[in-house]
Amino acid sequence: MPSLITREEARRLGEITDHAEIEALVERAWLARQEQFGDATDLCSLVNAKSGGCAEDCGFCAQSRFAEAETPLHAMMEPEQILEHARAAEAAGAHRFCMVTQGQGLSKRDFEKILEGARLVASETNLKRCASVGHMSPTRAKQLKEAGIQRVHHNVETAESYYPEVSSTVRYEGRLRTIQAVEEAGLETCVGGILNLGESREQRVEMAFELAKINPTSVPINLLNPRPGTKFGDRDHMDPWEAVKWIAIFRLVLPEALFRLCGGRVENIGELQALAVKAGLNGVMMGNFLTTLGSTPEEDRTMFTDLGLNIARQPDNGTAPRPDNRSGWLDGETPDVVEAFLDTPEEAAAAGIEIKLWDPAEQLRFAKKGVIPERPDGAPNRWPDDRELTASGLPHGL
Repeated sequence: MPSLITREEARRLGEITDHAEIEALVERAWLARQEQFGDATDLCSLVNAKSGGCAEDCGFCAQSRFAEAETPLHAMMEPEQILEHARAAEAAGAHRFCMVTQGQGLSKRDFEKILEGARLVASETNLKRCASVGHMSPTRAKQLKEAGIQRVHHNVETAESYYPEVSSTVRYEGRLRTIQAVEEAGLETCVGGILNLGESREQRVEMAFELAKINPTSVPINLLNPRPGTKFGDRDHMDPWEAVKWIAIFRLVLPEALFRLCGGRVENIGELQALAVKAGLNGVMMGNFLTTLGSTPEEDRTMFTDLGLNIARQPDNGTAPRPDNRSGWLDGETPDVVEAFLDTPEEAAAAGIEIKLWDPAEQLRFAKKGVIPERPDGAPNRWPDDRELTASGLPHGL
């Protein structure tokens, strides 16, 4: 399906700042979302299956060995641990579960753990299955599909013209090759990026149309949550109205894509998150993120139901990865063993269902780096001016 706006119109819309004009744009994006998807939703949850010690220099990430920020560490999970988190995600109302690891790729041993975790999630839950495991060959992509993965996430991060400012060790062309390998394996693609890395409005338009050319099934939109001690560690948060505006623009550029709002949404958008949903979102990353906290599942579900959107899960969710208007979907009739426990954790516990999502505050440990090599691009790591610390001694946001 072609874009609903031209590059020139996207550029013009990118310049508006009046709130009434942005609200009118949101209404336009809301109509486009409804025409394509009705009231169907696609809510995700993730687990940080392996964290820390990354050899790359991405300027937004505390896991990079080139960042001064303390490293969020988490060893590779065992398949059974991945399944535990998947069950918790299902109990919290997620439709989809993503297994995420750091770095450009996994060792053979760690990749086997992801494959076995995927097999367990496919056999033991009704969740749709995703993976985000760095660069991969067509062979590995096929192995993921055979293990039950349906969609693979691999971001381009930003516009190609701005990409050298974001990373010098991970090439943009390599990201495109991984996306191609995923498509060749017959898997759905999840490709998006991060706004507010220092890119211009023109470059945001560039990124949107580059994504339209890739034509991914799903587009995750992240908003920079600055990590103290990284290249972008001293940046301000994005204005919430500006963020909502760009979600609407991206929706109009990619009318068929499934849009979800992920990292940084709480810090950057705050009370305007419901307006962001109306700007064209199909879902959000429920609960917490890789190394930071998010909203509660109940708050996330309410954002969608308050707009008349259907968050119900269907018996064929696990086998049909993309939401559509198949029989029963819009009626919301969902026989589900955990549905009754979504908002009653005590009863869930009595039934043997633990509703506990990935929690970086409890399950990550933070380690100070020893010798920190100079960033390959020569840029300094930055900190907020006050370097304000939390009670735990960590900079805010870690």
